[in-house]
Amino acid sequence: MTIQTIVVPDLGGAETVEVIELGLSPGDNIEVEDSLLVLESDKATMDIPSPAAGALVKYLVAEGATVKVGDPIAEIEVSGEATAEAPEVEEVEQVAHEPTAEVVSEAETVAEPKASSVAAAASSSAEQLILVPDIGSDDKVELIEISIAVGDEVAEGDTLVVLESDKATMDVPSTHSGKVLKILVAEGAKLGTGDAVALFEVVAEAAAPVNQESAAVIDETVINEPVVEKTVAKAAPADTAPDAIQSAPGQPAQPASIAAAEPVAATDGASIYAGPAVRLIARELGVSLSEVPGSGPRGRILKDDVSNFVKQVMKNKAAPAAAATGGSGIPAVPTIDFSQFGEIEELPMSKIQKLTAANMQRNWLNVPHVTHFDDADITELEAFRKGLKAEGEKRGVRVTPVAFLIKAIGAALEANPEFNRSLATDGQNLIQKHYCHVGMAVDTPRGLVVPVIRDVNEKGIWDISAEIALLAGKARDGKLKPAEMQGGCFTLSSLGAIGGNGFTPIVNAPEVGILGVSKSQIKPVWDGAEFVPRLLLPMALSYDHRAINGGDAGRFMTHLVKLLSDIRYLAL
Repeated sequence: MTIQTIVVPDLGGAETVEVIELGLSPGDNIEVEDSLLVLESDKATMDIPSPAAGALVKYLVAEGATVKVGDPIAEIEVSGEATAEAPEVEEVEQVAHEPTAEVVSEAETVAEPKASSVAAAASSSAEQLILVPDIGSDDKVELIEISIAVGDEVAEGDTLVVLESDKATMDVPSTHSGKVLKILVAEGAKLGTGDAVALFEVVAEAAAPVNQESAAVIDETVINEPVVEKTVAKAAPADTAPDAIQSAPGQPAQPASIAAAEPVAATDGASIYAGPAVRLIARELGVSLSEVPGSGPRGRILKDDVSNFVKQVMKNKAAPAAAATGGSGIPAVPTIDFSQFGEIEELPMSKIQKLTAANMQRNWLNVPHVTHFDDADITELEAFRKGLKAEGEKRGVRVTPVAFLIKAIGAALEANPEFNRSLATDGQNLIQKHYCHVGMAVDTPRGLVVPVIRDVNEKGIWDISAEIALLAGKARDGKLKPAEMQGGCFTLSSLGAIGGNGFTPIVNAPEVGILGVSKSQIKPVWDGAEFVPRLLLPMALSYDHRAINGGDAGRFMTHLVKLLSDIRYLAL
């Protein structure tokens, strides 16, 4: 029998994902395409299918672990010839029990020849080189914070270092659990995808032997970048303020690495999440970080947040109360003990539900919404759609009203390019898009997701219908890839199958418009001589009033109603 190692397949753009469910036990039989485990990104959950049939030997990850493309996740026993790599695994396990080499000092590391470093790295198969994962760019970015020290025990997924580009900061998580042997970078260094960060001592089962190429990377990195020993910072008292560490009276300024080694948020309280560079700017400007709202990942305070806070304070210096709250002044909802009124149950929100809630609140607070209402006469459209039923059965495609709506939205975006724009982050420019991708909101058991249909202006009704069925099915099964939910220009939210006379959808920023449609109804319409029954579709167009004015919205909706009332215009 052969033991096959299963790795994380292509995730469609996601850098790292979390393991949220392990559905099998060792010894369980599994068929091809059966689900091995479930992963969850920031936007979707996805089942990882088995590429082979056999019996599960063991999982190589635990629930809550963070993995990326190519990471081993499970071992399956399948029939076939034994692999030639089995002896190497035994050798790794044997060597792992041997004592690990002591960490060398900076001077010794620089003095040693490259050949010695290669030999030392190769001698211990329990050493693991930790690299920077894919950061979505080929450019090097600055390392602003080191979150580990030599000798630390680090769990998989813990933050190793923090990188900062021109637009955002990003945490680099550990891909393995283990003890830090060496730190191969220094603050201020420029790092990119694949660069070495640290050398770990890991347990034999999880260790990947350091080959000659990796050892050369270690040696070259250590020679070019000084090894950062952060144990000095551990000797400082826990309640020592960063100001005292960096510039104590009568003492020379300490190195930046010492200040970075202190726990994040030591300056303004344990709830502050900001790097040393941001803290330095805040001290220079006299800003209390506890009053600055963070816009970075996990609420991290960025340099732009401090700058924007100062600008807001200067604008509102005549109104002290507004300045003290950063200009928002939104009171918190009071906490209520609902159990005093009766029996309750606390239900945890899924990650998708949490992200949806955060995004909706952000969009509602930042986008000045206006909603335009109208009805479209879809009597002829419905008659034509029902006439396609026989051909649809032959093609294996079901045509729904949503396909016509998406096609009409694509034509309306071409005729009204104002709706195919986004506001630039500087607030001074508009980004005009020359592509036409339309998102459709899909209600799933895990929460609301919005897969995107691309280039709708270049596709026919049959193609759009087939893509709707495919993406909606993947959304309900939790198999959407992150790339399939990105790049939308406009969003359609349809409650037609559920009911209702109308609703006001929230703009999905950075898009500037969203169309909400409700259940169509037969209503009497005056044709100039008499009232006749017509099938009317209620529609609500919400738009960002910073980029769209009432005239733009009126023209867009009028054009859309015209297309839906007589679909022959879609052929023009």
